[in-house]
Amino acid sequence: MTFFARLPIALAAVVIATGAAAQEETTMDINRKADMKTVDGPAEYFTGKVTITGQLQRPDPSRVGGAIVHFEPGARTAWHKHPAGQTLIVTEGIGWTQIEGGPKLEFNAGDILWCPAEHKHWHGATLHHAMTHIAIQESVNGTPVAWMEKVTDEQYLAPLGKD
Repeated sequence: MTFFARLPIALAAVVIATGAAAQEETTMDINRKADMKTVDGPAEYFTGKVTITGQLQRPDPSRVGGAIVHFEPGARTAWHKHPAGQTLIVTEGIGWTQIEGGPKLEFNAGDILWCPAEHKHWHGATLHHAMTHIAIQESVNGTPVAWMEKVTDEQYLAPLGKD
């Protein structure tokens, strides 16, 4: 078989392979709500009743991860920091947050919070209102968060500061 006789076969193989690759690249990964698992927030990282749903960690080369986190009234994280910062999209309720050394601030459903990289902070529900947020952060060297000591009741109940 001559080169020109084989060319249509080779081109057809390239087209088929390219089509398959393009199809793989355009496939969406949909995590259905009904299939998402909800787990209790580990007591070593949270105070009070906290549930975590829809945890996600994307495969390399992505470094993005996150989850939907629900805090019952009075629940909060321990002090922690993120090597690449963290975005919180508040979907329900009222919460409090604080960067170490800064004022305690209140936030509401619809607010978006940004905590800069390597800033020690905490966040959670207020004493009388539940709060849910979507947490999004990137990993650095495989690590999305460094957990620290618990927020004391005195720290949690401190007066609100000003933005």
